[in-house]
Amino acid sequence: MSITTTIASGTPSGAPDDTTTIVTGKPRPRHRPRRGVARFVQPTVAIIMAVLLLGIPFWLVVVTASKSQGEALRPDMSLPSDFQLFDNFATVFTDGKMLAAFGGSVLVMVPSVLGVLILGSMAAWILGRRSSRLLAFVYALGISGIVLPPAVVTIVLLLRQLGLAGTAVGMIGVYMGMYLSTVIFFVTGFVRTIPPELEEAARVDGASPFRVYVKIILPLLMPVLATATILICLYIWNDVFYALFVIGGRVDTLPLNLYQVASSGLYLQNWHLIFAYIILMSLPLLITFIVAQRKIISGITSGAVK
Repeated sequence: MSITTTIASGTPSGAPDDTTTIVTGKPRPRHRPRRGVARFVQPTVAIIMAVLLLGIPFWLVVVTASKSQGEALRPDMSLPSDFQLFDNFATVFTDGKMLAAFGGSVLVMVPSVLGVLILGSMAAWILGRRSSRLLAFVYALGISGIVLPPAVVTIVLLLRQLGLAGTAVGMIGVYMGMYLSTVIFFVTGFVRTIPPELEEAARVDGASPFRVYVKIILPLLMPVLATATILICLYIWNDVFYALFVIGGRVDTLPLNLYQVASSGLYLQNWHLIFAYIILMSLPLLITFIVAQRKIISGITSGAVK
C-alpha cells in the first residue's frame, strides 16, 4: 500500500513542519469528546439517584414527625405549619414507654453481639490458619447460615422444650446462632492476611494458644470486628419478626414495642408519633455508624483481600 507525503512549499525536504501529513490506508483516529462528558455525567447521575433514593424517605420521615396529627393524616413532603418535632418526641418517650423498651433491646443485643464476636473470631482463627478437607467442610457449613434462612417453627418448638421460650436467654441464643456465620465469614478472610510469624514468635516465647489469641490475634482483628459489630447490631436492633415469635412480648424491645403500641391503638393513624418513634429508635445506631464509619469500611476491604 502506497504512502504519500505532501510537503508545503517553501519548506526544505526533511525539515519538520506542522503541515506535513501522512496518508495511509487506515483512517486517522478521531478524538472522542464524548468520553469526557460521560465521565462527568455518569457520577453526577449516580449521586443524584443516591440523594433521591435516600433523601426523599429521610425528608418524609422528618417532616411528618414534625407535624400535628391533623397534618400528618396523609403523609407528604410538605413542610409543617407548626414545628412540633420535640413535642412529639416527648409524647412518644412518655406514652410509648421507650425507656423500658430501650433497656430490653440493650439486654438482648449486648450479650448476643459479644458472644457472636468471641466465638466467631475464635472459630475463624482456627479455620483461617489450618487447611484440610475437614476444616474446609466445617467452614462451608459455618457460613451456610448466611444463605439458609432459620426455621422459625422449629426454633420456637425447641425453645419450648428447653424452657427458654419467652425469655431473653432464648432470644440471645437465637441471635447468636443466626449471626455466627456472618462473623466467621468476615473474620476468616482477615485472619489469612495476618503473618503467621507473629504467632510462631509468641509460641517460641512460651505463650499458650489462648494467650496468643488474646494478646496478638484479637487486637489485630479490631477493624473487622468493628464492621461485624455494626452489622449485627443493625440486624438485632431492628428485628421484630423473630422477637415476636420467640419472646412474644414478655421482653420489650424497641421495634416490638412500636409494633405493639401501633397495633393496640395508641398510635393508630398517628403518623406523626410513629415517625417520631422511628427517629428516636434509629438515633443510637446512626450516631454509632457516623463515629465508626472509617473502621467499617477498612474492615470490609481488609476482610475481602483473600
